[in-house]
Amino acid sequence: MTGNQPWNEDRARATIAPHAAAPGGLLPALHALQGEFGFVPKPAIVLLAQSFNLSRAEVFGVASFYHDFRLDGPAGTHVLKLCRAEACQAVGAERVAVVAQARLKLGWGETGADGAWTLQPVYCLGLCASGPSAMLDGEPVGRLDEAKLAELIEQAAP
Repeated sequence: MTGNQPWNEDRARATIAPHAAAPGGLLPALHALQGEFGFVPKPAIVLLAQSFNLSRAEVFGVASFYHDFRLDGPAGTHVLKLCRAEACQAVGAERVAVVAQARLKLGWGETGADGAWTLQPVYCLGLCASGPSAMLDGEPVGRLDEAKLAELIEQAAP
């Protein structure tokens, strides 16, 4: 069972254990916890620190550095990541962002109360030549404009 399971310390310890002895195991352990719970719950930071002989601050620093780790709760059913880097900004990313925020009724980093959507800013998707760019549910999208964004949201909606 994986996904958005409720917090369970025993399950968390079992999820961390295979990675604790491996060199560089902290990142795989963070990924595994997020896979299990849908995010990295705060109590897991303490377990990770104990398992890897690190301070809680060190573990939190790693988890908060990488934008794909969620610390405040699971992501929505659909995750829209909009590129905010300069190359995308130069070709209209701000207009797309305004439309996305209005249409989804979300600010950056927010998940809707119904759990349907999460809107995340990212600072490069590697699609600089085809900006504005986005990633919807793990699939890259280039040459995004307001109409294409509206169509993507409509197609993804339940």
